[in-house]
Amino acid sequence: MGETVPIAKVRNNFEIYQHQALRRPVTVPSHGRPSVVILAADEYVRLRRLDRQALSITELSKADIAAIATARIPKDRRYGTTDLR
Repeated sequence: MGETVPIAKVRNNFEIYQHQALRRPVTVPSHGRPSVVILAADEYVRLRRLDRQALSITELSKADIAAIATARIPKDRRYGTTDLR
């Protein structure tokens, strides 16, 4: 991934980070966690196109189908209905 840059630095030097984002993503954190990513428009379009792809079951290999059938949610990622808002 690209560089992580504090919001104040991005605000004061936006043109620099805008140009940098054409080569690699720039992550801007908020409260110590990634908040937004500045990236090239072409890369955004590419990612959006991938996001909208759907495969037919006939396009999956037997290994893919077997992997899906045996997949389990890790215990630390499970949640109950009380966790939903």
